[in-house]
Amino acid sequence: MGEPRGLRAWGAIGPRTAVRARVSAVAAALGLLAALTAAAGPSAAAAQVPAPYAVAAGTPGPYAFADGVPSVAGAATTADAVRLAPGRTYRSSLPRNGRLYYRLDLDAASAAYVSATAVPGPGTTVSATDGLRVSVHDAHGGSCSYQATRFGTSRSPHPVAAWGAREAAPGHALCRGAGAYYVLVERITATGSSPDTWPLELTTASEPPLERSGATAAPRSWDSASPEPVTGKAVERAGGAGFERATPVGQGVWRGRVRPGGTLFYRVPVDWAQRLDATADLAGAGGGSGYADGALTLSLYNPVRGSVEEAYAGYSGRRTAAALAPLPPVAYANRYGFADQVKAMRFAGSYYLVVHLAAQTADAFGDGPYELTLRVRVSGAAGAGPGYAGRSEPGGLFEVAAGDRGAASAAGGAGAVGGSTGLRVLAAGGIGTGTALLAVLGVWTLTARRRAGAGGPHSRVSAHRPTA
Repeated sequence: MGEPRGLRAWGAIGPRTAVRARVSAVAAALGLLAALTAAAGPSAAAAQVPAPYAVAAGTPGPYAFADGVPSVAGAATTADAVRLAPGRTYRSSLPRNGRLYYRLDLDAASAAYVSATAVPGPGTTVSATDGLRVSVHDAHGGSCSYQATRFGTSRSPHPVAAWGAREAAPGHALCRGAGAYYVLVERITATGSSPDTWPLELTTASEPPLERSGATAAPRSWDSASPEPVTGKAVERAGGAGFERATPVGQGVWRGRVRPGGTLFYRVPVDWAQRLDATADLAGAGGGSGYADGALTLSLYNPVRGSVEEAYAGYSGRRTAAALAPLPPVAYANRYGFADQVKAMRFAGSYYLVVHLAAQTADAFGDGPYELTLRVRVSGAAGAGPGYAGRSEPGGLFEVAAGDRGAASAAGGAGAVGGSTGLRVLAAGGIGTGTALLAVLGVWTLTARRRAGAGGPHSRVSAHRPTA
């Protein structure tokens, strides 16, 4: 491996002087880089760390929970429920046959969302009907919303998430007004399933009201035809190990590797008026025989980790694909739709594609890894937002930043970086650090040139300039 491009061909000032000068410049630059990273705090440092190498190599790894978040215990009754603050992430746990309550203190104008991600341990036994249910209730026990997600035909333990909501937009008559609301997280368990406790990751979000009232009915028509899958040269992009470490991807063809029992997370920036389509292709096996029912699962979650759609595909050792059903373009008014899939496409932001290869695939076709190709299409021009009257919690949740688009492109963000917040920190910190680094190197070059003007034949500086 040669010298970095920016350090090569800087010229000769004399062998010993050149070495000392280069070492001094690099040491100063690295020292400044370390100082700036430390000053930016642990979030900036963590944002520069790629997703775990085990996932990049196709080996099933543990779910990457958010770092440094508080742990909360669910309560058996609403009276003892712990408050969850908006825009926060928490750790918790869900025992077999568990029914746990958490509290939300809400105003009258903002919508509130809560998602629970359950992470069964590898090697545990789950059935197709096992799963997770999340519901929100008012202080009088009235139901505001509920959603259940199950392992389905894969019958393989992997992270699953469900969401609940307290709506506040016009047209929703239930659960109005400020006060205490309660989130109920329930485990759906079938006979014969493993009795172990499931770790949980809880996230909360708030959505501000609109400045002006808009439509109170979902768009009546949209092109529901399935588009042709995206074609072209595949770009290597290893999947992340959780929502917080989801790998950014945009429209294109992306290639990774997955082993049986493994789950890969990707996130796609989708703006207002844009439509998302995706297909996951699993390559043929190198040997073995048989059939694995529901071996490949492709799941879509929205920016608040609400389940949108799932697709399954069996596997006989030959190439197979799981494609999401056609979904409408992102629109605020989708929340007034009839189908759950339409309601979930209600805001812009990062949507999550989650791919799981069932553990039992190894029984017939070996441990792999198997080549996975993810084909993503984001169609339509980005439109204007609905005009919020405030900011979301966490901030920027329902928008697509320029940094998100850059990280999702084939040219940028090729490594998986910690969640969307981490990417924004890295973008800001990276620009500042890169500028400072160039300043250090520029000072070194200027000093070398001044020495060259005063020196003899060994003080010559090359005409080549460093490349940024």
